[in-house]
Amino acid sequence: MSKKIQWLKTGTKKSGFLYFKRHESRKNGVKFDRYYRSEYQINGKRVAINFGWESDGWTELECLGKLKRYKENAKNGLKPISLKEEREIEQQKQKAKQQKLEQEKIDKKTFGAFFTETYLPMASKHKKKYTVENEKGLFNNWIDPEIGHLSFNKIKPFNLEKIKKNMFDVGRAPRSVQYCFAVLRQVWNHARINDLVNEDCPTRKVKLPKIENQRVRFLTHEEAGSLLKALKTKSQQVHDMVLFSLHTGVRAGELYSMTWGVVDLQNGSVLIRDAKGKPRHVYLTEQTQTILERMYQGQASNEFVFKDRYGKQIKFISKTFDRTVKNLGFNDGVDDDRDKVLFHTLRHTFASWHVQNGTDLYTVKDLLGHSTITLTERYSHLRPDGLKQAAQMFDEKVIKNNIVTLEKTKKA
Repeated sequence: MSKKIQWLKTGTKKSGFLYFKRHESRKNGVKFDRYYRSEYQINGKRVAINFGWESDGWTELECLGKLKRYKENAKNGLKPISLKEEREIEQQKQKAKQQKLEQEKIDKKTFGAFFTETYLPMASKHKKKYTVENEKGLFNNWIDPEIGHLSFNKIKPFNLEKIKKNMFDVGRAPRSVQYCFAVLRQVWNHARINDLVNEDCPTRKVKLPKIENQRVRFLTHEEAGSLLKALKTKSQQVHDMVLFSLHTGVRAGELYSMTWGVVDLQNGSVLIRDAKGKPRHVYLTEQTQTILERMYQGQASNEFVFKDRYGKQIKFISKTFDRTVKNLGFNDGVDDDRDKVLFHTLRHTFASWHVQNGTDLYTVKDLLGHSTITLTERYSHLRPDGLKQAAQMFDEKVIKNNIVTLEKTKKA
């Protein structure tokens, strides 16, 4: 049977009373260690206070001082009125102090430091190398000189207006300015995810010029034939890449990243993984099937179909393409870049030929891998007789038949 704890009393009515128990064996100096507690009533409510052991620093004088303070606070409607409440208040103070220090640290974090230390490492893991290099270039040339030294809460629309002005002053294209501001937004949004800022990016308050960069130039069958014939004598690979794009509509970047692992010669298709939108399949024509069958020599699935001279991934289209286009005079007298023949023109040509041949826009959308039909609608003008033909069919098959039905009904 356990021994009943004996609580002893100390103090006075004026100072307040403490209760203590002695430790059975542990000593604090020459005396047995003591544990102190107390209690008092306020408005009929009992308030119990457990102080602690003398060996932990709780002397009789310390406990009586605390007790006196708590009773006076309770009488005057102040806090704390107990040791537990005092500890809670202290914890809240420490928490508030820590939050203040963290906020000060956040407020001092500059845009440049966040870009270098946090955003760039993240982008390097999830974005293509050339994209990261482009973003670094925009940051170093335009963003960092104006706002790199500023914390996020100090960046205002007028700072971004200055970036825009600086770019336009040296003749940078509106598309470049838009790209720069897109990088700004991405960095800002990433900082928001990391709780460095709560406000919207100030780019929303800066007006950027609208860009009309829709390309309408596409090759006629005769032009495409001339291009392929000329390339055949200069570079077999460039010839094959051009023909492949003309017949499948793949982008240059999609062509560069294509490996043998995504080529299905048996079913005549290629899976385009590194697309702007979702992955999609493109289907081989007889000529593109022949090209790939000729090229395939049992290569490993991770090897690129089209390689540079060192056997690595192509980064830019060969200058052979540009020189051939120039020699053929496709861009003679053309000042507007939107009307010039570039490698991307081959993709427009693929889509344009399909529409001219009667392929519906929704099918063309899927062939191109467009995310919305809006992007594909740029080719709708290539079927000028389509709407007229539809109206005639509607007139013949719907309207006239209904009129005949109505006339028969009236006579009856």
